[in-house]
Amino acid sequence: MSDVKPWDTVAILGVGLIGGSIGLGLRQRGLADRVVGIGRNPQRLEIARQLGAVTSITSQLEDGVCRADLVVICTPVERIVGQVRQVAAACPPGALITDAGSTKGSICRALREGTGGAGVFIGSHPMAGSEKSGVRHARANLFENRVAIITPWEDSDGSAVQRLGEFWSSLGSRVVRLTPEEHDAAVASISHVPHLVAAALAAATPSEHLEVAAGGWRDTTRVAGANPALWQQILGQNRLHVLQSLDKFEKVLSAFRHALEGGDFVQLEQLLQAGKQNRDALGG
Repeated sequence: MSDVKPWDTVAILGVGLIGGSIGLGLRQRGLADRVVGIGRNPQRLEIARQLGAVTSITSQLEDGVCRADLVVICTPVERIVGQVRQVAAACPPGALITDAGSTKGSICRALREGTGGAGVFIGSHPMAGSEKSGVRHARANLFENRVAIITPWEDSDGSAVQRLGEFWSSLGSRVVRLTPEEHDAAVASISHVPHLVAAALAAATPSEHLEVAAGGWRDTTRVAGANPALWQQILGQNRLHVLQSLDKFEKVLSAFRHALEGGDFVQLEQLLQAGKQNRDALGG
């Protein structure tokens, strides 16, 4: 665990799977005196409090962030820019604001010139999660041994960047620093296109075959069970990088098809071996 000094007050806007796991991790590790959950649904907030993900709850953003030295925004990507500006106008001077959004380019560009308030924004994206949603699925160890990407600009506040890195490290993550564009290109390949492929495979499977679906189909299509509305936003915000990654995927898929059509089983094995090599390199 990092030797980062515990936070006084952490406010989490959106206490679902990611926000709830942040809260549980902070509390289990003794990293924050207070964890405030902010959201629009009082019933869901109360569940988060009962589960121990937060110490207090509120539906009023201004009340929730007015004492916070760290605010983590865990809401759909289309809301993040506006919410950062709302938070920055209500939080104490110098408060650190970050997000957990799956895209970074449009968010970070919109906020590059400042938040319009007292808070300092640095983007981040924990590479952890599940096709499940909601605080009931939150886990205190969700971020352990996972990558957390932070996306400052070259001229971002150095102290804020360091504090944000320490925050994710304190939750057990390995911190990687990328530019917003580097982030979006990377996640298009390793997250967004895989989601599209899983959804396409699931949609293309005849319903009458589902009763015999076993581990291979279930594992390959697992992420297709995630919230479609949320993923529509993610894919739309990262459209250009996703399209570029789809181009590369389609070329490889076409090579597989041509090998099968032509009965070129040597080429087919080479393509399978290339996939195995990349998968084995990841481990686990």
